[in-house]
Amino acid sequence: MLHITIIGSGYVGLITGVCLAEHGHTVTVVDIDEQKVQSINAGEPPIYEEGLQELLLKHAGRKLHASTSYTSVSDSDVIFIAVGTPPLPDGSADLQYIKSAAEQIGITLQERHVNYPVIVVKSTVPPTTTRDIVYPAIRKHMKEPFGYCMNPEFLREGRAIEDFMHPDRIVIGSHDEESIKKMQEVYAGLDSPILVTTPTAAEMIKYASNH
Repeated sequence: MLHITIIGSGYVGLITGVCLAEHGHTVTVVDIDEQKVQSINAGEPPIYEEGLQELLLKHAGRKLHASTSYTSVSDSDVIFIAVGTPPLPDGSADLQYIKSAAEQIGITLQERHVNYPVIVVKSTVPPTTTRDIVYPAIRKHMKEPFGYCMNPEFLREGRAIEDFMHPDRIVIGSHDEESIKKMQEVYAGLDSPILVTTPTAAEMIKYASNH
């Protein structure tokens, strides 16, 4: 089983966290909001989603912890970025939180204890974001090799846990065999076809499914 850190405890981050904990992984969810972190650690979800409270109560303090610190990143096999990308006034996605998370991951991984960490963009982002923004922001701080990929979510509100546990497909966008292998390990417990493509194609698949 893997040690996984998820940056962002919003809808996507928290659902991903509890579902991966349910599959046996050890998960740390990172958020800057102290109140959210306390709430998650107490087993009280800050959002409502069917089945979420039961899973959180089952795993909080055991397989799943929340923190305001990035320190768990240095011990993680896989690091998901699941921060918000709210629309700007012109309708384009605001990528400042993604970039900031990537920078912080790169800084923290300078002290890493894992041979080949894989950084995964889970947030909905415009095509080429993973390649042109996330990868360079991490590489700027970290010279050691690491993997990166894009793994979009297809969760419907009210059905999110069901959708995560029984997906009709899992999309992994990566150029790198080792990252793909690690992602297959992340989702090993799920009975679902895995579609492997490039990071940019994975971003486009998510955008197409939203429109």
